[in-house]
Amino acid sequence: MTRIFALFLLCAGLAACGVNDLDKAPVPLGDFALGHNVVRAPKPVKGPASRVATPEALTEALSSAIEARFGRYKGDRLYHLGISIDGYVLAQPGIPLIFTPKSVMIVNVSIWDDATQTKLNEEPHQIIVSEAISGRTLIGSGNTQSADVQLANLSAVTSKTLERWLVARMAEDGWFTAQWRAAAAAAETPAQATP
Repeated sequence: MTRIFALFLLCAGLAACGVNDLDKAPVPLGDFALGHNVVRAPKPVKGPASRVATPEALTEALSSAIEARFGRYKGDRLYHLGISIDGYVLAQPGIPLIFTPKSVMIVNVSIWDDATQTKLNEEPHQIIVSEAISGRTLIGSGNTQSADVQLANLSAVTSKTLERWLVARMAEDGWFTAQWRAAAAAAETPAQATP
């Protein structure tokens, strides 16, 4: 039983490692450079068994995490991020290993190309994340962390998840590449009339 528990802790620690990578070079993201970083929480829904967070606290935490992650990119084209925080749970204290509520954040993301003033994703992309698993969250983050720390952790996981989605869009759809820009420009140029 001790080995299984130790293995679980190891896997949990590895799962959390991907979020704490701001000291490393950012993963390639083509010509991306962060323009406006607009985070709003107009009507965030507080989930069950959640501590309270003000819209200001929510937006400040996520905006800071977005800036920390995406401000590192030095591409030659500006892209604006518009993010709406729609729901959250900041876990309250529970009973270790019996009832350990998890913290959750739900956001919707839109991205704009500054040069063309066009939206890249027609519909907002929804991201739902839970706190990174670690030794401190295994017994319930409500037992070991303040609401501010929980919110900072959720914001870090959200920004990393957003980065992974943008990298996937670049790989699958060509976002942030010269080929994608050329295709977008061709689509905007009216066809020349033939005599």
